[in-house]
Amino acid sequence: MKKLSVAKLAEIVKLKREEKGLTQEQLSDLTGINRVMIGRIERENFIPSIIQLESLANTLEFDIVDMFIEKQESNSFIALRSETLSESEKEGVEKLFTMMLSLRQQILLRSKFENESLNLS
Repeated sequence: MKKLSVAKLAEIVKLKREEKGLTQEQLSDLTGINRVMIGRIERENFIPSIIQLESLANTLEFDIVDMFIEKQESNSFIALRSETLSESEKEGVEKLFTMMLSLRQQILLRSKFENESLNLS
């Protein structure tokens, strides 16, 4: 699955803006995106809407598709100590998750039952 690379977008927006000799204010006027937001995009501090992204791409002449990168698969069994869990550790984690989900369901059911009991009284 691909996701928008905020770092790549920031780099391209700033590079293309400077190549065209535009200030952030001028780019703001051309795209309709607030100058402060342009600065935040360039600092990787703001994710533009699709309409804003299209406006930037059209004005600065870059392909939106190039701003997306393949999302790295995360291994849900990575320990905080930065190594892969053993099979027995994975089984333990699975049991723990199952128990936590069961407990959550019990809490929700109990809460619902208690609310219904209070409404009947």
